[in-house]
Amino acid sequence: MAERQEQTAPDAVMTRIGQVVMLHHAGDREEARHRFLDLWAEIGEDGDPLHRCTLAHYMADAHDDPSDELAWDLRALTAAEELTDDRLAEHESALAVRALYPSLHLNLAADYVKLGRSDAARTHLRRARGAAESLADDSYGDGVRAAISRLELRLGEDGSSGTGGWRPPRQRP
Repeated sequence: MAERQEQTAPDAVMTRIGQVVMLHHAGDREEARHRFLDLWAEIGEDGDPLHRCTLAHYMADAHDDPSDELAWDLRALTAAEELTDDRLAEHESALAVRALYPSLHLNLAADYVKLGRSDAARTHLRRARGAAESLADDSYGDGVRAAISRLELRLGEDGSSGTGGWRPPRQRP
């Protein structure tokens, strides 16, 4: 593990995104939106997919308008589709590309619920559920699976269509 950490150089853009996320979590949504937009302009539409995916994912959360939130979540998904495991491995908190999809599709499902588009919400919820099989059995994976289950209940989904083998998170002893 130490060898992997030595091989990964700090990513200044990811650090800056993290700083804006902390600002947002501290309650300054307006300033966070402005700083995210400045970073987005700097990164550009054709910039590093990891930077675009991460920034768009967090930018969606900084919006109050569900249409704006959807637009940013769609940008995050588009950027994720350009990512490779090799690119993610360059980042110090590396994860597999496939581990991003459950959360990205879950966010899109939630956006569509807010917009009253239940069919689109169900489509992305099924994609989130299917992709959740790639999540580790850890607090992140448990949290995403639990959020999928909550949204399934809200939409009246039973969690069994489409994947068959997916189960809600296990209770830890």
